[in-house]
Amino acid sequence: MRKITYIGLLLLGLRMSGAAQQNIQFSQYIFNELSVNPAYAGNKEDWYVNAVYRQQWAGFPGAPRTGSFSVDGLFRGDDNDRRVGIGLQASMDALGPQGAFSLYGSYAYRIPMDYDGTSRLCLGIGLGVTQYRIDGATFEYADENDPAIPVAAAASIAPDARFGLYYYSSGFYLGLSVMDLLSSYSNMSYSWKGYKFETIKKTQHVYLSGGTIFAFSENFKMKPSLMVKTDLKGPISIDFNSFLIVAEKFWVGGSYRTTNNASIMAVFNGPTFRLGYAYDMNMSNLAGAGPSHEISLGILFPSGRNDDADPRYF
Repeated sequence: MRKITYIGLLLLGLRMSGAAQQNIQFSQYIFNELSVNPAYAGNKEDWYVNAVYRQQWAGFPGAPRTGSFSVDGLFRGDDNDRRVGIGLQASMDALGPQGAFSLYGSYAYRIPMDYDGTSRLCLGIGLGVTQYRIDGATFEYADENDPAIPVAAAASIAPDARFGLYYYSSGFYLGLSVMDLLSSYSNMSYSWKGYKFETIKKTQHVYLSGGTIFAFSENFKMKPSLMVKTDLKGPISIDFNSFLIVAEKFWVGGSYRTTNNASIMAVFNGPTFRLGYAYDMNMSNLAGAGPSHEISLGILFPSGRNDDADPRYF
């Protein structure tokens, strides 16, 4: 009997059988919801660049590593035409010998709901492709020259689409999105010398998110929010988040996910620059695998149009 000892296969089984997230999900998603909703494109009304990297289960061989880079803004920036937002997002997700790289373009039509446009209902669509890859060279096996193990990388590309709705005002937001609309038509399998290999296959996911802002004083505000995620097949995952905002610059808070994860986050959020860190603790049976670390960076390119506007919390 052939024996494959690569620890990544164990992680793969845990991720698939445990109904863990198949989509990339970051603890600091609340600072850029473009990753879960295409209708968010252009929400800051200036061009915005966001990057985030996450190392899950630090120190565990083959542990998941995820990263994302995005840019979004208004298609036209003048005051009379702030209806169209566009965005581009590139993401990577690595798990043991498997990996995925995706590229999405997003379009959002932003309908004003009041006279000055501070409240808008946004409709968004995203189109993209994902390359799924498995690298046989990273396997460790007991039987030398086992013909069942590929000696090189194999890849397959699949198209995808996503759709979303997003409403926001100066003190409230609510979003609804459907991701991986074409996942049912994707065949993520490879053949090697008559042997068949299958990778993690994404399923459609529905996201519902919302939040508000409470002002205790000029220098202290509280922002609670939540996100509900489901693939309509397994258990529903709910994120409860809360941040204390100090002097409009320092955000300190945390989150709890019903899949037995908790996060502590600290963020510096200046007028044009944001730097954040999240420390995630796993409280499930995999707690011994170690914590997760996540760092994010955001840069706003102000046009001067919104200098007198209220701070944007969403």
